[in-house]
Amino acid sequence: MEQVQAREAEEFTLVTRKPYFDLPTACPLCLPVYIYLKLAHLPFHLEFNSVYPDSDQIPYVESGTYVAYNNENGGVIERLKQDGIVDLDSEFQSVPDWISMKAMISSWLADAIMYELWVGSDGRSANKIYYSDLSWPIGKVLLLKQIYIVKQRLGITKDNAEQREDEIYRRAKIAYGALSTRLGEQNFLFDDRPSSLDATFLGHALVTLHVLPESSVLRSKLSEHDNIVRYAEKLKMELIESGSSSSGPQFHSVPSSSAPRKDSSNWRSKPKSKPKREKTDEEKTFKRRAKYFLGAQLLAVLLFLSVMGGYDSGDMEFDDDDEGFTYD
Repeated sequence: MEQVQAREAEEFTLVTRKPYFDLPTACPLCLPVYIYLKLAHLPFHLEFNSVYPDSDQIPYVESGTYVAYNNENGGVIERLKQDGIVDLDSEFQSVPDWISMKAMISSWLADAIMYELWVGSDGRSANKIYYSDLSWPIGKVLLLKQIYIVKQRLGITKDNAEQREDEIYRRAKIAYGALSTRLGEQNFLFDDRPSSLDATFLGHALVTLHVLPESSVLRSKLSEHDNIVRYAEKLKMELIESGSSSSGPQFHSVPSSSAPRKDSSNWRSKPKSKPKREKTDEEKTFKRRAKYFLGAQLLAVLLFLSVMGGYDSGDMEFDDDDEGFTYD
């Protein structure tokens, strides 16, 4: 395992979506980054941004003026590798099996968790992760909007919905079988040492096992492989539930600004008080953006509803139950 070199003096902050379901963050994009930093033994602070639930920049890692966003250069992990911050994959880049496994996880399994979270389940888990801090009407319509976007991204229509679902689950089953065989009784997927492949798959597995409902088809398919479940729960205990590690993160459950916090306390302690200082132009800009966020989201809701008015109304129906909507 490669250790972080010449970075100990720097303060890193990982900004994610909020913790739920006994996970430090329940977002399937954020959790792999958290796990990667833990596997790399890179000390970091953990902060949560609930102001922009649909931002494609989250998760991101920041240190001083340095920021690695999710929507840049292949994602946060790839950016950290390219910029020389931390790289667990240097010995695997040319290994064919490692490359094919990575492609399978980032395509087949990424599609499967996206489908299950937004379309295959009742949407309650997705709503809790992304929209629980918003007012009910805005959160509800943004949820509907995202479900519509996911269906488009996965190529799901009224005519092919059943076939696409079968294909998504079929590929997930193949992927789980291949990964189970590859893992065997090892601690990690390749050479019994961690890589970004473990971080990506472990994030997927933990979201599948702990975030998706018990009725989830994807969860049942993953649970068929006992060695994967043991692998996921063992590393969850070591990387997430163990609070004694000196390289473990420190985190606050408060919205993050665009600049890293320079003072942080352990998550079991109360945050230290900081002397009042004059706000920077960047912080003032962020505050203005946050102030007008609800107004912007309301406008997005109205635009979405106007656009949806041009589509077949059979794709989306509202009813009177507690969920307020159904999809055909």
